Amino acid sequence: MNWLAKRVAVALITVYVAASLTFFIVRAMPGDPIEALAQEFVKQYYMSYAEALALARSVAPFVPKGDLLHQYLQYMWNFLHGNLGVSITYSTGTPVIKLLAATIPWTVLVVATSLVISFAIGIAIGMLMAYKHGSKLDSGLALLFSITRSLPEYLVAIFMLSIFAFQLSWFPTRGAYSVEPGPTLEFVADVMYHAALPIMTWIIVHFGGWALGMRGNTISVLGEDYIAYAKARGIPGRRIVFTYIGRNAILPLFTSLMISLGFMFGGSIFIEYIFSYPGVGYMLYQALINRDWYLMIGAFDIIVIAVVTGTLLADVLYGFLDPRVRRGER
Repeated sequence: MNWLAKRVAVALITVYVAASLTFFIVRAMPGDPIEALAQEFVKQYYMSYAEALALARSVAPFVPKGDLLHQYLQYMWNFLHGNLGVSITYSTGTPVIKLLAATIPWTVLVVATSLVISFAIGIAIGMLMAYKHGSKLDSGLALLFSITRSLPEYLVAIFMLSIFAFQLSWFPTRGAYSVEPGPTLEFVADVMYHAALPIMTWIIVHFGGWALGMRGNTISVLGEDYIAYAKARGIPGRRIVFTYIGRNAILPLFTSLMISLGFMFGGSIFIEYIFSYPGVGYMLYQALINRDWYLMIGAFDIIVIAVVTGTLLADVLYGFLDPRVRRGER
């Protein structure tokens, strides 16, 4: 229990420090939400700048008051009570927590689905590559995956959108659904239909990395003495593959898997923007454009919490899978 308590304490301290740094970094960024809102009014309603500025200033009650230290202390007090402030420009006066609560499920759907699929495919292919180590298949797949994992996500997203949505019209070009929301199979199918391209984009970019990682780990495990001993004892090949090789080779990837879940929240800004998918990344982009301070801070805090939570879960799972971690042996 001391082992677990220490890791939870470290996770909480990390979230606090990261949230504090995020607040000051965002507030140090150039730009002003009132100015951004005035420019938006000019573009949307063809108003004069003076009229747009006067209208933008009507939301002044939502702009933080006082010196920066006072604003920080007020924000952290509210943060500890689950209050992330209100949106200044994106949805003026709406609580940030409400806006994020509406977008998180869409990002989780895409991120969780693509992460599980890419991890499963990568693990299976990685083990195959390890068993075929040195063959043409292994070399060809290693070269292919080295290329795909280095591709920028936004380039793959643009390619997928232009080919499969605009040219072939197989998938929708934007949005999360197009039917009446409700607990129906039609709605679920429509949601997955709209999420298909973002999910495929994630899988194409990331599954090669998992395959290469599993390949390297498996090759290392295959050279261990206990594998030769297990074969000498006549243990069935399937049991050796899953119990001895697979379990030990996959252990180092658990930490990467959990941490990837958090970082995918941040990386989703490009994919969600390109597909106009209403997730955390798309909202973060809108907050950056509008210089919506509290919405930016709230979105970054969600990413931080996701990364820290993923790391904590990885530590806990690794500790149960490998008792040496709990005993402090490694």
